[in-house]
Amino acid sequence: MIAKTMAGLEDVLAEELIGLGANNLEIGKRMVSFEGDLALMYKANIQCRTALRILRPVYEFKAKTTDDIYKKVKAMNWFEHLTEDSTFAIDAITFSDYFTHSKFVAYRVKDAIADYFMQRTEKRPSVNVENPDLLINFHVAHDKCTLSFDSSGESLHKRGYRVAQTEAPLNEVLAAGMILKTGWRGGSDFIDPMCGSGTLLIEAAMIAMNVPPGIYRQNFAFEKWKNFNADLFETIYNDDSGEREFKHKIYGSDISSEAIAIAAKNVKSAGLDKCIDLKVMPFENYTEAPSENAILVTNPPYGERIKPEDLFGLYENIGERLKHVFMGYSAWILSYKKECFDKIGLKPSKKIQLVNGSLQCEFRKYDIFAGKKYPKKED
Repeated sequence: MIAKTMAGLEDVLAEELIGLGANNLEIGKRMVSFEGDLALMYKANIQCRTALRILRPVYEFKAKTTDDIYKKVKAMNWFEHLTEDSTFAIDAITFSDYFTHSKFVAYRVKDAIADYFMQRTEKRPSVNVENPDLLINFHVAHDKCTLSFDSSGESLHKRGYRVAQTEAPLNEVLAAGMILKTGWRGGSDFIDPMCGSGTLLIEAAMIAMNVPPGIYRQNFAFEKWKNFNADLFETIYNDDSGEREFKHKIYGSDISSEAIAIAAKNVKSAGLDKCIDLKVMPFENYTEAPSENAILVTNPPYGERIKPEDLFGLYENIGERLKHVFMGYSAWILSYKKECFDKIGLKPSKKIQLVNGSLQCEFRKYDIFAGKKYPKKED
């Protein structure tokens, strides 16, 4: 199988898959390939926080023309996977000098499947882009073609708990990946002082209590597969034996009352209002930290989609508040511009490259010490 993810989260995803019992892992670019059984495929969809989709490759071959692709795809035994009354859709991705138009490649794959059925039953399955019975992923790298079945359907970042959103919400997979990168698993309080629609808070609560992110979803693509094992899926979906008690608190605040109202709706939708505390407050108004020795993780505006009146002033404020209010904390900040980080005025102890939307961002860790960081050197 292949689990797709975002750039920079491959190592965390590999750890998650190992935890679920995956074998023979190989880390690639924005993906991890692994081996396992049907149960593992269901588990990976329900429990992986940093996977965008889980693909099951069924056929690999080499081709240099779309006619080659057509012939190879048509030679498959499609009755194993579809009937003439089924629906299907094709998502084609090409990184190749031989195939420059992914839409045309998808079109030829569709033709091959349609003609396969027409010749045998005089009826062809129809294409349904919205909700197909079988979602086919067709990947071309140079002349190597991989036809996979997409077991997830809608991207796994769409957890199902988000009922409202602010202007630039953080992708749920990125939020979970950021938290997992910090090493925090619920052993202290967690604070996001610029929480927007509450994504980091909700993902943190789910990590702390080990709640699988997929339990809020309406469906997965594999539920329509011919080999779907409903009893096995039911057992995995309803297994809450891994869930644990969270003895700390999660605090979120934002300058916008509208954002906090949206966050409250999402938190309630996820059923996590008992452990998440929300309030309207600008970051610069913090005069004391909500608790001692907690972790602070936040994604301030970058001036790209959300444009504060004084962007650099905001980052100066962040640095100033961290130094004076959040002593003893680990603070993690995701941002885009080096100039913004420079305004914080603190030396990071870690820098991690991540991608947010189309922006190459950095996730920086600041250890906020009480008093002076460096002891005097002895003579």
